[in-house]
Amino acid sequence: MFSRVLVTGGCGFIGSNFVRFVLNARPDVTVTNVDVLSYSGNLENLRDVEDHPRYSFVRADICEAARMRELMHDVDAVVHFAAESHVDRSILDTSPFIRTNVLGTQTLLDAAVACKVDRFLHVSTDEVYGSLPLDKADMRFTEESAIRPNSPYAASKAASDMLVRAAHHTFGLNTSITRCSNNFGPHQFPEKVIPLFVTNLVEGKKVPLYGDGLNVRDWIHVEDHCEALLAVLERGRAGSVYNIGADNERSNLELTHALLTILGKGPEFIRHVEDRLGHDRRYAIDSSKIQNELGWTATRSQWPDALVSTVDWYVKNPDWWRRIKNGEYRYFHEKMYGNRANASPVTGKA
Repeated sequence: MFSRVLVTGGCGFIGSNFVRFVLNARPDVTVTNVDVLSYSGNLENLRDVEDHPRYSFVRADICEAARMRELMHDVDAVVHFAAESHVDRSILDTSPFIRTNVLGTQTLLDAAVACKVDRFLHVSTDEVYGSLPLDKADMRFTEESAIRPNSPYAASKAASDMLVRAAHHTFGLNTSITRCSNNFGPHQFPEKVIPLFVTNLVEGKKVPLYGDGLNVRDWIHVEDHCEALLAVLERGRAGSVYNIGADNERSNLELTHALLTILGKGPEFIRHVEDRLGHDRRYAIDSSKIQNELGWTATRSQWPDALVSTVDWYVKNPDWWRRIKNGEYRYFHEKMYGNRANASPVTGKA
């Protein structure tokens, strides 16, 4: 058990849900959230806990070595979410992904070793495994699957995984790596497919569907992911890897039609667009290791209920996502939180 946890990237989608989950599930744990507040880091994601007596926020860059060492002197565990994570952005410009995902992870590991942190949990992705064929439904990624990343984003995460592995074997740092399937739930930045499609449909706009739409993803609700992460943090074996999934495979076309149905829209709201470069065809996770070793299984991810409740959150919280999609992100942060939240506005195409 750990009483002082440092969370990196805790203002993002999964990180903010994890911070809230831990504060609710572990009444003796203090959480420090360090986030640089880049375009997808949103302090409003944790507005409901910003005055919580066991929570504190520090704005800092994980690549700042001295600052990371300073923060780690007061914690006994690190949960590392901070990452550039959008594949399309990595295709447009790879350099931020190398800086944050590779150099940032290296900086954190060096600080954790120097400060003798008891536990380091690295949150990775199933995308490091590459792609599975559509015509072999029985195939799943296991922890022993080869690492074959196909996008600059996935390559940067694979590199960070290898650094975590090396820190354990070379320096004896107590590490674990988790590789999760696609997350969905509240507070997801609306460049990702579910919030993008939902918010477009709410605004009466078409949704951009890549290629033939047959690419398959294994979808897990973010709270199931957070519960699994806490189990790995507290009970996972040192030096181990754990895959996290919900056995909830859906093609992008199937997902799109499900969202159209929930929101009462017809197929005329689908706009087929040119496929993404290097688009992986299928991801599927074998979670038997975490189930057998740690007794965790997904309980919140079943469709249609989990998808309906997620859509409902975005429908009921238009102020949250409209500020982002309208490019008012920086203005909102400065107005609400002053100079400590000078996040950049969203630019580029949806």
